[in-house]
Order: sequence, then C-alpha cells, then structure tokens
Amino acid sequence: MEGENFTLIEHFEGIKDPRINRMKLHKLIDIIVIAICAIVAGCDTCDEIEIFGNSHLEWLKKFIELPNGIPSHDTFERVFARLDPLPFKESFLSWTKSIAGVFSDVIAIDGQTHRGARRTDQSKSPIHMVSAWSAGLRLVLAQEKVGEKTNEITAIPEVLKMLDIKGCIITMDAMGCQQKIAKQIVDQGGDYVLGLKGNQGATLTAVEQHFSTVPDEKSEQYSDVDKGHGRIEERKYFAVDAGEILDMKAWPGICSVIKVVSTRQIKDKKSVEERFYLSSLIPKSIKISGDAIRSHWGVENGLHYVLDVTFGQDKIRIRNGNAPENFGIFRHLAMNILRGAPNAKNSSPSINLKRRRAAMDTPYLEDMMRRAGLVVSDI
Repeated sequence: MEGENFTLIEHFEGIKDPRINRMKLHKLIDIIVIAICAIVAGCDTCDEIEIFGNSHLEWLKKFIELPNGIPSHDTFERVFARLDPLPFKESFLSWTKSIAGVFSDVIAIDGQTHRGARRTDQSKSPIHMVSAWSAGLRLVLAQEKVGEKTNEITAIPEVLKMLDIKGCIITMDAMGCQQKIAKQIVDQGGDYVLGLKGNQGATLTAVEQHFSTVPDEKSEQYSDVDKGHGRIEERKYFAVDAGEILDMKAWPGICSVIKVVSTRQIKDKKSVEERFYLSSLIPKSIKISGDAIRSHWGVENGLHYVLDVTFGQDKIRIRNGNAPENFGIFRHLAMNILRGAPNAKNSSPSINLKRRRAAMDTPYLEDMMRRAGLVVSDI
C-alpha cells in the first residue's frame, strides 16, 4: 500500500462541514485526520482521541494546520454525531480504490451488528452494517448501514453499486441468495457463489433431490484438507450443470449448483455437514468455486473478529446521531491502514500488536500513515 500518487487528505477534505460558521474553531479535515491517526494508534473513544491529539500535537502539525490546537472530546463527539455518513463513505471508497487499484478477486459480502451502538434509553436496535471484504487484499472495500426497518437484502445492492466487480467473484451467505442480487452481479460483470438455504425453499429442495440421485463420480469434484490443533477438516466439493435441474433458469447467469461435504474430526468426535451453493461459474471451475467458498469465511476472521476483539467494537458505547456509523467507517479505514503497515523482519504481527506499536513508536505510526497517503504538507 503506497500513497505516492494521492494524499489521504485530498480524499476527505471535500466533505461538507455540518457545523455553522461561528462554531468552526477547528477545521473539519483536521478533526478527521486526528481521529484516523488516533484510532490507528489504539484509541477507541473521543476522550482517547483528545488525549492522543494533545500528546502528539507537534507531530500532527507536520500534516495539518491545527490553528487552535486540539479539539476537545466534546467537539469530536458533536462533529461525528452530525457528520453525514454518505460523503464520508464516498471518500472512504475513493481512498480505498486508490490503494487497491483494479483487481480480480473474491469479494465476500457479509453483515455484522454493532451491539455497542444501541442506546439503553431507546427501543431502537443496534446498527447493522453490510461490508464488502477483499479476500485477497484483506481490505474493507465498502460498507452500507442496514435500515432499521429493513434487512441485508436492501443494503447488499447498495454495496454492489459502489464497487467495480468486473472479473470478480462475489460470495454471500444465504441472506444474499436472491434472484435480483444475482442479476445485479451478472449485469455489473461479476460472477457469484451464493449460499443456498431454507429461505429459498423450493430451490433448495430441487437441488437436494438432484444430488441425491446423481452419483458423486458424475459430478465435477475438488477437495481440500485442513489440519491443526488436534483438528482435521476435509471439504469435498461437487458441481453439476444447473441446466439439469428444473426451474434453475429463473436464476440469472446460473451455470452450476454445488454441494460441499465437510467432515470434521476433533479427537474422537466426528461431524459431517452438507451445504449447497448456486454459482454463475461453470461446473469445471469447481476448484475456483471451492476456493471462493472457503475464502468467504475469511471475512469472519479477517474483519468481524478483528473489529470485535482488537477494536472492541461491541464494548464501545458510541450512540449519538450518526456517530455509530461514522465510527464504523473510521474503524474500517484504520484496519485498511494497519493491513498495509510494514512488518518487522521474519515477523507477522497481528493488527492488535501493530496498534500497540503505533501508540508507542511515533516513527512507525508516521511510516504507516505515509504509506496510507498522509504526506507532509507545505504549511
């Protein structure tokens, strides 16, 4: 991740300031940059961001003006509660595109609930975000908040619209297994592998019945094995032509249906699970389809787990206005920056260790931010 042809500030400085002019003691871009650097360096709340800013004042002046010093935590809270998430998301997307470039990859789209964002004095549910995750680059590409009275089905098309998915394989669990979503993926030039479960009952029944009558040796096959920590898991993938199954033509672009048989052995305990998928990839591409299915679950370890454990997302009580959604974007941005941080020789530190080092080692933090496109200004 290099920032030679762009600056991070340029991607975010066009965001409209929600404050009235007489309240603009601090520049909005300064507030945003301080927050980004602070969250990268391990801060999770507005109080911590203020402390970070005051302890890094002279260092921050290398990048931003700070005509009136560091804002108070109250200022951070008010600004992020009022800041419109839409242009903030657009700026995040613009910056991410500049570091990711054009690529062909597996993109996993999945949702996650931010439980800490629920207000105890209100009946509103905690916010739910749908994210697009690059399995190869291990970057968050885009995100969309799910409306309070809707579900992921309405947010997924919005996330897809943000992305250039030509040549990419889009993976989703059963929630995204919808004909309209499949059509949108195909229309945008991508391929899909969609989990099939009971929400598509008639289709699932037809697929299960077909596989029950077709010998495995007549399917295109692929398998892989994982071993470690006393566990052995073998996955066998079987693909058949979707045209052999009745009513499959209703699914835009569909070429194959896939059965995955997972056998897990942990000491003396053995379990077997079957899962089914619909795909626009041909049956002979079963290895590609199988790898895409497996890589989809990287969104759990690479994104959701890191947000929950490293960033403590569910424990953070940021609840007012647009602040929960905006902080979600900040965390995604920080995660992408940390993914591009340099590793020590013969070392692969976790995101948590990188945040800890950034908090204690300002030259390391500066190197990381330069790679993300935060360059020394000429002020």
